[in-house]
Amino acid sequence: MPNRFLVATFSDPDALTNAVRNVRARNFRIYDVYTPYPIHGLEHAMGLRRTRLPWVTAIVGVCALSFAISFQFYTSVLDWNLNVGGKPDNSSLAWIPICFELTVLLGGLSIVAALLFRARLYPGKRERLPALGVTNDQFALVLRQRDTDFDAARATDLMEESGADEVRELEGNL
Repeated sequence: MPNRFLVATFSDPDALTNAVRNVRARNFRIYDVYTPYPIHGLEHAMGLRRTRLPWVTAIVGVCALSFAISFQFYTSVLDWNLNVGGKPDNSSLAWIPICFELTVLLGGLSIVAALLFRARLYPGKRERLPALGVTNDQFALVLRQRDTDFDAARATDLMEESGADEVRELEGNL
């Protein structure tokens, strides 16, 4: 069964924000909102939570730090210990730059990879826009008709009252 969406297009960002608030107040679940530029306060009106990407970065950073310390300890103390200028084998001050650089490098790469994975952005993916002009001057509010008790007529009326230029149904994947 293909996905069915209800797409409302707006030409005014204030009307879009008002429609998002009205739709959420009537317990409709918003699938996504498409805008050509960021709108202040829209994420709060949509009820979005804070991102969990910093947790990914922190976990990968701690793993990278522990890998750097353990690898340097293994190579300096256990595998190939050299007497360099009378320093002890486990001279941890010499390990600080490599630990820092590896932590920052792998943390940065992990946040980019997690963002691309979560947003389902991969090479060769074709764009699917719900309405023409959402990358230029139009705003779109998309509701997914997933449930059998979804009242499309009520949602359409609600979005038209909020200032939608056009409301239409789409089938397929976005």
